Amino acid sequence: MKINMKTKYIHTMVLMVGALICYISLPGCKKMLDTPPDNRAELNSADKVSQLLTSAYPSSDYITFCESMSDNAGDRGFKTSLNAVINDNPYRFTDFSSSDDGSIDTYWGSCYKAISAANQALQACNEAKNPADYSAYKGEALIARAYSHFMLVSLFAKTYDPATAASDLGIPYVTEPEKTLYKTYDRKTVAYVYDMIEKDLTDGMPLLNDNAYKVPAYRFTKAAAHAFASRFYLFKKQYDKVIEQANLTFPTNIGGYLRPWNSTYAGLSEAGLKAIYTSSTEKANLLLATTSSLWARWPGYRYGLNINIYASVYAYGQSKISGGQWAYNVLSYGTSGQDIGLPKWRENFVNTSPAIGYAYIYVPLLSAEEVLFNRAEALVMQGNYAAALTDLNTFMSTRIVNYSETDNKLTQEKVTAFYNTADVKQALINTILDLKRAEFMQEGLRWFDILRYNLPVTHIDENKKEFSLQPNDLRRVLQIPQTAQTAGNLTPNPR
Repeated sequence: MKINMKTKYIHTMVLMVGALICYISLPGCKKMLDTPPDNRAELNSADKVSQLLTSAYPSSDYITFCESMSDNAGDRGFKTSLNAVINDNPYRFTDFSSSDDGSIDTYWGSCYKAISAANQALQACNEAKNPADYSAYKGEALIARAYSHFMLVSLFAKTYDPATAASDLGIPYVTEPEKTLYKTYDRKTVAYVYDMIEKDLTDGMPLLNDNAYKVPAYRFTKAAAHAFASRFYLFKKQYDKVIEQANLTFPTNIGGYLRPWNSTYAGLSEAGLKAIYTSSTEKANLLLATTSSLWARWPGYRYGLNINIYASVYAYGQSKISGGQWAYNVLSYGTSGQDIGLPKWRENFVNTSPAIGYAYIYVPLLSAEEVLFNRAEALVMQGNYAAALTDLNTFMSTRIVNYSETDNKLTQEKVTAFYNTADVKQALINTILDLKRAEFMQEGLRWFDILRYNLPVTHIDENKKEFSLQPNDLRRVLQIPQTAQTAGNLTPNPR
């Protein structure tokens, strides 16, 4: 895929829509603001709108801070060789400001930049003299706008609760291209944001056309849109719609789209795994994003997957429900014996001069595995345990070494015995959450399950000091960036 690096990776100036976040570090910026930065001023063809929409996806990763905040992170016992700020502060559940890749502030900004691009594209689509030619891109823009707002409301507002969503403070839902630099925004409510997301989703999905894209893996195809909808409705606890959207994502057997950890992947080297895991040719990747990030260098962070977490999740973890062994290729790095990880990330680098450049990775924003788990959880919530177990056994058949349906098949008896409970529903939910933790390790998704189920997290630093995030702790909601509070006049989250 050809990436417009000028659009994606210029870090000398990041100008947020409506000044929700604005970092201007070079002289002569006023002159730059008076000059059209790209082809948005002349979006007079469907092809130009399509090119613009490559910028309608967040260009920063949420993995760095989400992993640090989650129970996937522990002390690895060495001084970090990377930017300690974006690893240490989330680990301690401490608010901080940073414009570095992998920071909370930068992710906020990248989402609103993506929203800005989507709104520019929508304006062009709505004003086109031949709207039929723009239809697919209008659909993509609506869903891309919904996705970024969803990620923002999930991280910077309280998790959706039908009982309180109408009063919980949301995030600004921006639906128009900006014409002024400084504008006051209204956060409104979580319920309002969810209503707007759902409207964009339902309006956008019928317009999509997979044939409009040269490399579909980086764009909202029909399958990716339905996958996103299955996540959205899971958060909204509308389980019938979760199942509907999951079935629309994969009308036939989902098993053929799961990553083949116990077959094809088993024969790959570390480099081979890194090459395929985030590849556009990997069928499990329903939507990939190009993100400016140093996350591929995660072994340099002090707080992350260590030997104790590895033991609980992989060595003695939930694969034992089935009586099997995980096929995941978990490796040890460095000399501390505590630096553990999976070879998922391959760093890409763009040189702007012989000594300067930008690192980026491809991030699977949506995957076949997530869709399977979304459906399984919804089925459990509806009391359809047999169907949920069918999905979970499909997953396990690709994750257990030498999987045998006779020996390794999950049953109600196995999961209730493993979790020492007679409550089948709770045992299956525990199974799903733990399987997801193992599957998405170092991808940031564990944090969202921690939010949805209000799970406690306890971290211990190098001084044996404990940092605890109990259920309903206000710090579960990330703080609105200071620049957005000031420039956009946004109310901060309570602390």
